[in-house]
Parts: sequence; C-alpha cells; structure tokens
Amino acid sequence: MDVKNYLTVAKVAEKLDLTEERVRELINLKQIRATKIKRWRIAPEDLEEFVKTRTNK
Repeated sequence: MDVKNYLTVAKVAEKLDLTEERVRELINLKQIRATKIKRWRIAPEDLEEFVKTRTNK
C-alpha cells in the first residue's frame, strides 16, 4: 500500500466539484471508500469506482 498516492478530501472535492463537507458525507454514508490516516484519505481506484457507480448506463 503506497499511501503517497492516496487523495485528500480536499483533492477529491476539487476533482468532483463538490464541497469537502459533501465528500465527508459520502464517506460517512459509505458511498466513497476511505481510509483514516490521521485524516481521511481516498485511494485513486476507490474514487474511480465511486465515479463508475454514478455513471449512466
């Protein structure tokens, strides 16, 4: 596990054009997988999976 590649809540909020508060809500609702390493961190592949689940089919 390379923690250096993990994204912060702020970076995820920026990428998704959401507020940091909304990203934290999604984490708490278990819609975005995150790992607590001092603060919440999101693996790039978990962010990708979240986006895929939101994609129209």
